[in-house]
Amino acid sequence: MPVGVVIGVVIVFVLVATAAALAGTLVLRMAGLRHQFGPEYNRLVREVGVRQAQAELADRRRRVAGLGLRPLTVEQRARYSGEWRAVQERFVDRPPESVRAAARLVAAVAADRGYQVGDRAQLVKDLSVHHARRLEGYRRASQADEQAAAETEQLRQAMLGYRALFRELLGTTEAVVARPLTKSGATAAGGARQQSLPSPALAKSPAPAASPASPASPARPVMTTKFTPVIHASTSSKSTTSKESRR
Repeated sequence: MPVGVVIGVVIVFVLVATAAALAGTLVLRMAGLRHQFGPEYNRLVREVGVRQAQAELADRRRRVAGLGLRPLTVEQRARYSGEWRAVQERFVDRPPESVRAAARLVAAVAADRGYQVGDRAQLVKDLSVHHARRLEGYRRASQADEQAAAETEQLRQAMLGYRALFRELLGTTEAVVARPLTKSGATAAGGARQQSLPSPALAKSPAPAASPASPASPARPVMTTKFTPVIHASTSSKSTTSKESRR
């Protein structure tokens, strides 16, 4: 085969392999963005297209990475939890006021976490990086909060949307909550295993003694008893025969 043909085949093979690698990288990148941003990714793709949506979400990642986000302290979590309970209890009597207070509380928690809350539109974009699945409820809550004549059901849904995002921002994730449960569960399992063991009193007491005579042992004296008369009878008959012969 001519050298030029071989070189051409190699070049084609390299181009095909490079294209396949790029396509695989794009697919993996798309899958990663869709997994991280969830509904936000689909919404953005519908609005601006796949390529621009990917560029926008990548920019959001870089921006949020530079914010220096931080978790709340235990004291902050406790304080915010108490404030939320107070806001939620007021909802029965004053729904609009409670929804506005919930919005301010969510913004306060976000600010303490390190988000910039001055621009709500930018805040939504920043929140999409780690809390994308709560954004739709947050958007609806903000819209209901801005409506002067919002109905009670709309306000109730707004409270639910704010509460879902509030809980995630608070940082009480399932992994954190599960640790003490796992430990206590292990202790409970150990307790169950200890209860299944015999108590110390039963463990020290000797096992009940077996019967001195085994089931086969009574047969021997019975057999001896049966054969003893026979042996004696044979002996007496021999002695009698001997006496008669002497006579």
